[in-house]
Amino acid sequence: MPDTRNMAEIMRHSERLTDGVDGVVRSISNVPITEQRKPFMDSKGSRLRHPGTARANLAPSVESPQGTKGWKEQHSHQTVLQQHCDFFDRDHDGILWPQDTFVGFYRLGFGVILSIVAVFVIHANFSYPTCSGWLPDPFFRLFLKNVHKDKHGSDTGTYDSEGRFLPQKFEDIFAKYAEGRDYLTIWDVSNVLKGQRCIADPIGWGGAFFEWIATYIMLWPEDGRMMKEDIRRIYDGSIFYTLAERREKSS
Repeated sequence: MPDTRNMAEIMRHSERLTDGVDGVVRSISNVPITEQRKPFMDSKGSRLRHPGTARANLAPSVESPQGTKGWKEQHSHQTVLQQHCDFFDRDHDGILWPQDTFVGFYRLGFGVILSIVAVFVIHANFSYPTCSGWLPDPFFRLFLKNVHKDKHGSDTGTYDSEGRFLPQKFEDIFAKYAEGRDYLTIWDVSNVLKGQRCIADPIGWGGAFFEWIATYIMLWPEDGRMMKEDIRRIYDGSIFYTLAERREKSS
């Protein structure tokens, strides 16, 4: 005979676990980390459809379900990761030279020293995976047709292994580490870095740290809040043109 008391307790426990949306269990009370970092769950009335399906050439969010206005139409031939790199590819030939990266970072306000640091970090680590053959490129260029091979561990997972954009993972950043707010502080970023860290992954740790610190320096929010929409536009690269144009007009 089954123990009806145990069955009743299990049922009550399951009820406590359910979030109330189609009976999907996002957290377990006796596993605290799942309570602290609940993933994003789209509501039935959400304008963002199928958030778990990766978008090849669009970076949507709950607030911007169609992505950046006018951007997709101009860049429909590129994955979102390639769009992210587009600003730095000055002649749009699909090849990113070290001097392209330097000029791009300088235009974004990083100054000479930080722009040089960016060149060394990016091209020393990410050139070889994009090469088509076994031999490294003597000029440390990045070949954007293979830029998806530069995906590293300990990241947010917002880019998938083919360079597409995963809305679910993007929304998870804010659901898990910002309590659902529409901005991140530097302390939230610290939690993102710690929470997404994979074991024995120094390249991934360094890459994630560099990317988030560069994002904060570039946006440099006066109130300490990096807005969700700005971060989304960093993923598709559209904000780089806006920031560079703004700097050039003010100088």
